[in-house]
Amino acid sequence: MFEGVLPAIITPFKRNSDMDLDTRGLVQNIEFLVSAGIDGIVPCGSTGESATLTFAEHEKVIELTIDKVNGKIPVLAGTGSNNTAEAVRLTKAAKDSGADGVLVISPYYNKPNRAGLVKHYTKLADIDIPVVMYNVPGRTGQNLEPDLVAELAQHPNIVAIKEASGNISQISRIIEDTRDEDFVVISGDDNMTLPIMALGGVGVISVAANVIPAPMVAMSNAMKKGDLAKALSIHYELSPLLRAMFIDTNPIPVKKAVELLGMAAGPVRLPLDELDAKKTAQLQAVLAAYAGKVKKPDGKKAAPAKQKIARKGRR
Repeated sequence: MFEGVLPAIITPFKRNSDMDLDTRGLVQNIEFLVSAGIDGIVPCGSTGESATLTFAEHEKVIELTIDKVNGKIPVLAGTGSNNTAEAVRLTKAAKDSGADGVLVISPYYNKPNRAGLVKHYTKLADIDIPVVMYNVPGRTGQNLEPDLVAELAQHPNIVAIKEASGNISQISRIIEDTRDEDFVVISGDDNMTLPIMALGGVGVISVAANVIPAPMVAMSNAMKKGDLAKALSIHYELSPLLRAMFIDTNPIPVKKAVELLGMAAGPVRLPLDELDAKKTAQLQAVLAAYAGKVKKPDGKKAAPAKQKIARKGRR
């Protein structure tokens, strides 16, 4: 169910004092992504600033996404928390709204022991909705070890793991140890999509696909067809932009990139802050090479970011 390119979508906010949800912009962004041929969509992940959304906002974003997608592609809703009770509430709400599955980050800050992790994920899986675990030690402070993943993969509702450990040996071991289960590995790092798929992974939950969905889909499709030469060519063409998405804490750069390309984004919420001038210039320089290939939700080509810099400089 969850394979190919699934953008972890940004949550657009209005540039007002309360940073309200930009629901119209959210819908436009979803329309753009669906039209580009994405294979699924992930609202309210880390890229969607889930940690600073209220419960009402969180549920609204998921509901709007499900409504707009209207069954065309799977919706994998982010419902993780470091508080199991909160994760249960969000997961039940996502299920009631019609989500196809939930993406659940390992509890951050608490650093639960092994038994706690098993109980946390099992409690969510017992809600009877497909669960994709999310392993990102850089955010959670601990790693989901391959043997633990293999144990949890035996639960019929735990169907996948989004792997962002950066440890290719570990990812290979997880794939090796879960081959007999109805379980898949999805890349959680755009830069590692190709090698993870080469090992048997099935796709990517992508940050960069907010900006370049069609090229990311083309690379994924090439890998699925076994056309490594084409996939490699696309990978290296996109690599500068993939790196640029992480010149600062995600989603600061991707949100700025989306805004520079004329789509709905708005500010990031504290404790994140805007991209500084030096990094913004760096991002604009990279985007200039891709801007002509990106179409806005209205179907028009996005204005190259480099041209926007020039205009500002002449004021």
